[in-house]
Amino acid sequence: MRINKFLASTGLASRRKCEEFVINGRVSVNGKVVTNLAFDVSENDKVKVDGTPVYAPLKFTYLMMHKPKGYLTTVTDDRDRKTVMELLPEEFKMLMPVGRLDYNSEGLLLFTNDGDVAQNIMRPAKEVVKTYSVRVEGEVSRLDADEMEKGVETLDGTKFKPCKITIIDTKERKTKLEVQITEGKNREIRKIFDKFGYNVIFLKRVAIGKIKLGGLTRGTCRLLRPSEIEYLKSI
Repeated sequence: MRINKFLASTGLASRRKCEEFVINGRVSVNGKVVTNLAFDVSENDKVKVDGTPVYAPLKFTYLMMHKPKGYLTTVTDDRDRKTVMELLPEEFKMLMPVGRLDYNSEGLLLFTNDGDVAQNIMRPAKEVVKTYSVRVEGEVSRLDADEMEKGVETLDGTKFKPCKITIIDTKERKTKLEVQITEGKNREIRKIFDKFGYNVIFLKRVAIGKIKLGGLTRGTCRLLRPSEIEYLKSI
């Protein structure tokens, strides 16, 4: 197994971050520093990062969380803000979040120590559909929604791929929508609506591909079902 894939499988970090560990000379195998990303690790090799041993998991674990607002999707924060790791049961602390949900958003967040599955979900070329329930201030016109669906360049110069927008209803000058995207760039939906003058006041991810949040309570987790795991592995 390639060294970066092995490190990612331990739950240490994403595969890209693990590549940085290797390149920066922080990884040793059997007492020798390894900087070659093509290096293969066998099951009998002793691998250390910054002098601390790391081990491949005995099995992969797949978990979903209903992330509440007010939590960062990160393992640690240098400003001591709350992170999603605080909501994980102790036996799952070794898992890594897959992708992100911003601080003011809630909804479905996946965790796993299976680096390949995590990478496939996040890889833009796979175009895994992420579905969101969105509420904005004002009445969103179908004309504006059609323009958003074509893919836009936002005020800060970020370009987003086409998306799908369904207007659910409009009440008391607020519009409820379903939005489906395939990228998931930082604050993507908020930036798209902001360009058209709409302020997003509620954002909840309800599905990643065929994996649905369902009625999971805010701040709680559950293990994925076998059928859900099989689906993720098929992406």
